[in-house]
Amino acid sequence: MKSYDLIIVGGCSAGIVAAINAKRQNSDLKIAVLEKLPRIGKKLLATGNGKCNLTNQNALDHNYVGGEFAAFALQKYNPQTVTEFFASLGLLCYADSCGRVYPESNTASSVVDALRFELDRLKIDVYCDTQITDIKKKNGFLLNGDFQCKKLIIAAGGKSSPSQGSDGSGYALAKMLGHSITRLYPALVPLCASPEITKPMKGVRVRNVNLTLKGERKIAQTSGEILFTDYGISGIAAMELAAHAQKYIDNVKHNPFTYIDFMPQMSFNELFEYLKNLNKIKGFCQIDNLLTGFLPKAVGIAICKATKLYKADKNISELSERDLRAIAEKIKNFPLEITGTKGFINAQVTSGGIKTEEIDPETMQSNICKGLYFAGEIIDVDGGCGGFNLQWAWASGMLAGELNEV
Repeated sequence: MKSYDLIIVGGCSAGIVAAINAKRQNSDLKIAVLEKLPRIGKKLLATGNGKCNLTNQNALDHNYVGGEFAAFALQKYNPQTVTEFFASLGLLCYADSCGRVYPESNTASSVVDALRFELDRLKIDVYCDTQITDIKKKNGFLLNGDFQCKKLIIAAGGKSSPSQGSDGSGYALAKMLGHSITRLYPALVPLCASPEITKPMKGVRVRNVNLTLKGERKIAQTSGEILFTDYGISGIAAMELAAHAQKYIDNVKHNPFTYIDFMPQMSFNELFEYLKNLNKIKGFCQIDNLLTGFLPKAVGIAICKATKLYKADKNISELSERDLRAIAEKIKNFPLEITGTKGFINAQVTSGGIKTEEIDPETMQSNICKGLYFAGEIIDVDGGCGGFNLQWAWASGMLAGELNEV
């Protein structure tokens, strides 16, 4: 039997910083991190396209799901505090124009190494290839009959990207100790849409669009870059709609539509006048080239096809003002039926998790089971792309690591 003052189940972002913060605050604690994969921090290696988008300077203004619960942790361990924490590990960071914070090395492996070296320096035991399948509350906590601890932090992640460790197994452990789990949805994942529309645009990126998701009414709205694929749409703006879309499909049993505004910087009337001018300038060109001055050619063709005006040999000069109005309408309001998402296997984040009312937001301690704490994605808190979810992982992990009453 291996006995510890504190055991953390889950050796990725939230779990690692929980262990480090606990040891820094009380060097006498005997601490272990248990990770089911062969190495710690695997999911971190994939974040920010391999650069590791550590946090975002605008996180305190971000509209998190579960934001009211998360507010205390996010304010106490704010982005500046997180950046200073990594500086204390010898990892320097920089922020881009959108507030996204990255390591100066631009490599996620630098982040994992910095955390791993600090675990070694603090003499925190790390057990890899160790999956916990059973927890009992017995003189503290008994895990798999092999590990005993006074305090326990479960930071086992959500259900997204199971190959990187988040396979949903942490929820079963929480249930063993009396906790409830909300319905789970894949978040920050590509959308499946009408392939007959999107496939001809496969690989085409559009830099700045507005997306509005609607069912019987408006569900959500995002803006940013999208990428057309053979199955639907990807890119940040599309992925941030995923959880909303999947919830609607599951609960209403009906497919929503996303409406794309390809020119949000122009009003409809401004766009219409611009198209009338293009008609004069490019009237001798074929309709394929009508929109090439501001949209990729494949997108322009798709828009013209959506108006039923498209003929490959048709000249722009043949378009009437009514036709141009119809094209302007599709540019500002291009419909795509959303049939689903690419699922948990491709998701970056899980939406849903342990019910927040069952956790003390000022300590991350369970309100149901004394001595039990939670951190990170396993809790029903999630945010958009741009470092917001890692900021929550660091903040909740550090707060849990304070371990009141040890």
